[in-house]
Amino acid sequence: MKMNHVGIMVADMDKAVEFYTKALGLEVVMGNTQVIEERETAIGRMCIAVFGEGFQGFNIAHLITSDGIGVELFAMKEHQPRHIVDFTRLGIFHFCLQTDDFDGVIARTSQFGGKVRMDIMRYHPEDDSKQAKMVYLEDPFGNLFELYSHSYAETYASNYE
Repeated sequence: MKMNHVGIMVADMDKAVEFYTKALGLEVVMGNTQVIEERETAIGRMCIAVFGEGFQGFNIAHLITSDGIGVELFAMKEHQPRHIVDFTRLGIFHFCLQTDDFDGVIARTSQFGGKVRMDIMRYHPEDDSKQAKMVYLEDPFGNLFELYSHSYAETYASNYE
């Protein structure tokens, strides 16, 4: 099994594309495209099946990470003003990106309207040979994402205190 893509709800497509490309370094595969509710096309019928009757339409953009994972940005015509994470509810609450430019991504996250949610943490602060770092961040719309300095396997290859 391989990861293919993740879909993220945003409020402003232009701001979202700017954030995800300039702050996080993703590339645009398909730019800002409007989707309306209709039954004449396969995409129209699929959207009705997913979002239900009366979804009012949305804008979508398709981006890609440097390792080929897709990121679909959705800006629904009708939406709440900001994503509020409720840690008591079941479901996905974040995604994680890995970068060689850890400090740069953190700085650009703030520069382009995101938020740093915590201090940078090391998984193994007691062992200087294990430098894996992480931090939780938010995009400009309140969507949580985690940032890793090392691969998932490198980060969790050892027990941590």
